[in-house]
Amino acid sequence: MKLFVGLGNPGRQYDKTRHNIGFEVIDELSERWDIPLDLAKHKGIFGIGRTGGEKVILLKPLTYMNLSGESIRAVMDYYDVDIEDLVVIYDDLDMPTGRIRLRQKGGAGGHNGIKSTIAHLGTQEFKRIRVGISRPQNGMAVTDWVLGRFTSEEQAKMAEAVTKAADASESWLSKPFLEVMNTFNQ
Repeated sequence: MKLFVGLGNPGRQYDKTRHNIGFEVIDELSERWDIPLDLAKHKGIFGIGRTGGEKVILLKPLTYMNLSGESIRAVMDYYDVDIEDLVVIYDDLDMPTGRIRLRQKGGAGGHNGIKSTIAHLGTQEFKRIRVGISRPQNGMAVTDWVLGRFTSEEQAKMAEAVTKAADASESWLSKPFLEVMNTFNQ
């Protein structure tokens, strides 16, 4: 069983914001794989189904970004998901808008959702798909930037990035993550 987690914040006011790109990838996977996000417990909304011969869980924590690890830990414990079967999908300020990058492990890089995940899992050794949102320009505060919406120019890049992140997720169902990294980290 593989667990795909998209990080974001709950509530309509956060829909389509930079910080919610992880939620958008989970929505894309839900649609692709016909797995409705119709379960609400463990401080998140999620769906369970099968695709490509693999049982999968799609999770959107509803704890707000800074507490994402609570929901992830609860789902992993309840469904007995191994750490090597987890991938977390989230926004990254340090990459150009629309670029994706896969990693097998690493630090939080200042991302509070990842800090929470590391704290609750007790390890940095989990797979990630990072989606670039760039850094704010002209002295804009980081908080205002990540909670802001994409410009019309950025929207096309981000739609493509969501598709690529979903493609990478799908590829992991049948290939080792290292091979998926080699394909998508170009």
